[in-house]
Amino acid sequence: MNHVQGCAHGCKYPCYAFLMKKRFGQIKNYESWLEPVLVSNTLELLDKEIPRLRDKIQSVQLCFTTDPFMEGYPEVSRMSIAAIRKLNEAGIKCITLTKGLLPIELAELSTGNEYGITLITLDEAYRKQMEPGAAPCSDRLAALKVLHETGCKTWVSIEPYPTPNMIEQDLHELLEAVSFTDRIIFGRTNYSKAANSYKEHKHFYNKCAAEVVSFCREHGIDCYIKEKTITEE
Repeated sequence: MNHVQGCAHGCKYPCYAFLMKKRFGQIKNYESWLEPVLVSNTLELLDKEIPRLRDKIQSVQLCFTTDPFMEGYPEVSRMSIAAIRKLNEAGIKCITLTKGLLPIELAELSTGNEYGITLITLDEAYRKQMEPGAAPCSDRLAALKVLHETGCKTWVSIEPYPTPNMIEQDLHELLEAVSFTDRIIFGRTNYSKAANSYKEHKHFYNKCAAEVVSFCREHGIDCYIKEKTITEE
């Protein structure tokens, strides 16, 4: 479910969602992408779609081409919470992923929901470079931990994880920071000249994936390695 056109976080990995929207003429340029437009009749659309599709829906993810808790846009967060509540009332589980701050109000909704954040670094300078409009790493991590401590199911997406020529960092330190969560997803950086130009990128990602799997197994965390992250060297 994508109830916003555009995203003010302005990620520069580059962002797959922006590339696709631009390719198909839905967004003119990066500047217009940074000016999100909320689908104001989201709840009315759900009232029409839920009865028609309820039996076919296993879960609804918010979001794939935007962010449900966009930093600096409280109206987006309010609509996301209202939409999740409406879906939950119909017995539909929701899964969220954000680079913003997960609201504590989510703890009042269905215990079947799963709340996630993207976290590819703990380095705030790199975050500002690559995710200029997103919430600070420590803040989004803290919000996730608060929800986890209330009993909510939480997860972390470590994707797109950067190669050493983009930033030198310790993957183990990042894993330790998210070791409280229920699930970790790990994936390489795609569509990036910098990542692909790193000569040892295949070996690097194979090594990182193995470390993530080992860490998750040791800590009893569910783990998923994204497709094409592990390759033949």
